[in-house]
Amino acid sequence: MSYPSLQRVKTCVKKDNCNPVWNEELTLSIKDPNVPIKLAVFDKDTFTEDDTMGEAEIDIKPYLDCLNMGVQGSLPTGTKVGRVQPNSENCLADESCIVWNSGKIIQDMRLRLRSTECGEVEVQIEWIGLPGLQS
Repeated sequence: MSYPSLQRVKTCVKKDNCNPVWNEELTLSIKDPNVPIKLAVFDKDTFTEDDTMGEAEIDIKPYLDCLNMGVQGSLPTGTKVGRVQPNSENCLADESCIVWNSGKIIQDMRLRLRSTECGEVEVQIEWIGLPGLQS
């Protein structure tokens, strides 16, 4: 798959940890919602090139569909506004719910890493509209 206008963001390195937790916010500019976000996990090597530990893709179209429904602040926090089921086309390990949470729509997901024997990554996505830009 081709990835036009490649952007890269990185987390910090977690040393000597088989189950790292980052709790970091990473921001991407989305130019084409039809192109999935590619997530890659690497180890950190000192004297050689870092090894890939797996990869996953995030399809943001279901999230954007919920965002475009125009849900307003009348919903109670925790209201599920959408669900995405795992299938052969996505990397979801479990059902992912899109939720109205304190004035924002968020989606938590657990992604199964590809190109590896095992491994999962938990992520949360949230759309942040910037003033003066079309969202």
